[in-house]
Amino acid sequence: MSTRILIIGACGQIGSELTFKLREIYGDDNVVASDISYNNLEVVNSGIFEIIDAMDYASVKVCVEKYNIDTVYLMAAMLSATGEKYPMKAWDLNTSSLFHVLNLAKSKFIKKVFWPSSIAVFGPSTPKKETPQYTTMEPTTVYGITKQVGERWCEYYNQKYGVDVRGIRYPGIISWKTLPGGGTTDYAVEIYHEAVKNKAYECFLSEDTALPMLFMDDAIKATVDIMTADNDDIKIRSSYNLAGITFTPKEIAASIQKYIPDFKITYKPDFRQEIADSWPQSIDDTTARKDWNWKHDFDLDAITKEMLMQLGEKYNI
Repeated sequence: MSTRILIIGACGQIGSELTFKLREIYGDDNVVASDISYNNLEVVNSGIFEIIDAMDYASVKVCVEKYNIDTVYLMAAMLSATGEKYPMKAWDLNTSSLFHVLNLAKSKFIKKVFWPSSIAVFGPSTPKKETPQYTTMEPTTVYGITKQVGERWCEYYNQKYGVDVRGIRYPGIISWKTLPGGGTTDYAVEIYHEAVKNKAYECFLSEDTALPMLFMDDAIKATVDIMTADNDDIKIRSSYNLAGITFTPKEIAASIQKYIPDFKITYKPDFRQEIADSWPQSIDDTTARKDWNWKHDFDLDAITKEMLMQLGEKYNI
């Protein structure tokens, strides 16, 4: 029996690229993409697509039954910066959607769940460097609170009901294919677009703000790898720490200037600076590397080279 996958939130930054990768692996007919609207026509037109409100249990259940879904990737969420503007909406979306999917798994409608957490689960009291898998977690954003709560529920459903749920704590994600979706690490995507288009960027974080980052290709690889790993190898059911590389706005600007020497960066920190300051500067993901052989491929210069090349073609520059 072939795997039948439903991706909820398939039009988002990670969801869209995950959709294409999973269709490449499992075939277009075995991967159903869904979102609340048709706001990404590339995804909508690439295969089976359904409109689903992640906050509506019946809507999700109908789709699961219609396509005999056995695996759900729940990628719908309101991210950190947007969540601070709409705290109750962020809480409702990020928690209700998870409950719906976990309850479908508990009731045996589906067999396996992927749910992404984030470095936002950490807070000012967390060790800043090489943040360990198990540590103090006192998030200061609504997004971080929803992810911390979600981790606890994932572990609970696994221990109490045997739900096969798997998750990773994404750091900042860098991608050239889709625009950022309202996160604090978005500067690391915006800066490449502006470098290619205008050779200048005003950064909303200070020059020495170090944050963990991951190229999209590595993020997708990690997502696929954890979901295809043997069940016995997944020792943690809350979420695994995941690290790629750590850099500052100053360092990413220097990397860009190797290819665009006249690129200029200025700094005007806003409310997102406080969010960034509450997060780790680097992550220890030894457990993921040991349990399911995770490793990243892209360093900063490799990311910069790929981003500038792809965006140069996109903007015909």
